[in-house]
Amino acid sequence: MDGVRRERQRLAGAGDVRLAKFDPLPRVLFFDDFDEGINGWCELVGNHDNDLDNIRPLVRDLRPAQLSTCTFFDIGTHGSFDGVYSLKLATRPRVNHMNQLIKRVTYVRRGLVRLETWFTYKAETVFDPALTGPRQWDGNYHPVEAMFGDFCFSNDVNDGPDGKRHHCALRYVNTDFEGNFVRKWMYKTSLQVTTRMQLAGMPAPTDYHTVHPDDWEEVPGGAFSLCHNEVPTKINWNYLSWTFDTAARRNVELRVNDRALDLRELPVPVYDHPYYGCDRLLNFCVDVRTHLPVRNFLFLDSVLVSVDW
Repeated sequence: MDGVRRERQRLAGAGDVRLAKFDPLPRVLFFDDFDEGINGWCELVGNHDNDLDNIRPLVRDLRPAQLSTCTFFDIGTHGSFDGVYSLKLATRPRVNHMNQLIKRVTYVRRGLVRLETWFTYKAETVFDPALTGPRQWDGNYHPVEAMFGDFCFSNDVNDGPDGKRHHCALRYVNTDFEGNFVRKWMYKTSLQVTTRMQLAGMPAPTDYHTVHPDDWEEVPGGAFSLCHNEVPTKINWNYLSWTFDTAARRNVELRVNDRALDLRELPVPVYDHPYYGCDRLLNFCVDVRTHLPVRNFLFLDSVLVSVDW
């Protein structure tokens, strides 16, 4: 298997050296280098009837996509992993505020899909000592390490007007809402409440992805920390590969740097009613959420999506 992966990587990088840092499936669906623009990643806007006041409150204040040079007050411009710009998601400095970006496409055939990216995350530099809590900077640990909440990669897949719709979602929870470290990958165990469901009488959720905020379980083997690197202006790029199967409606594998997690046994909730306007839907989503009144950021250097069609 390692030999097969190396050969795929060699072939992918033969025409473009930027692809050599990925491990794609046989066919590349799209490659987004954010030095070239936002590439279709846009703000998620809740459904509405042309009256923006009717957008559900939870998805009324999501923020637009940004291109960032990762410029900080102390070092100046960092740049991206291998270029100038990365895709930036930024929350407001408000408890439970989330920002989500989405890329909307459709599929040719059902089967394996792999999303790969190099990412980094940070909480904003905090100059107010009242927000830093009891544990202070010691030359290695920095209080803002515990001010980052969570980020999530998810999809939105629909088999057709008479088929089933589902969302796979994998969330890395850095802290809880009290600022205590969790540092675990989680998967959701209930449906995402849609506008249609809420209009039918379902109570408004407080977590975008689930009916109840506690409807998450730990991914087996998913308890580990990521590189923070001491201060909020030092960023290190992490590799992520997420494979899912639209035919089986399930997750397959999550790779983060040198760790590989088998996800095939994780249940994925499926809606019991069709969504006729979402024929052959294949959407890719990423979000970041702050648990404290501090802005949280997620940066993607580039995104490669490949398929086995």
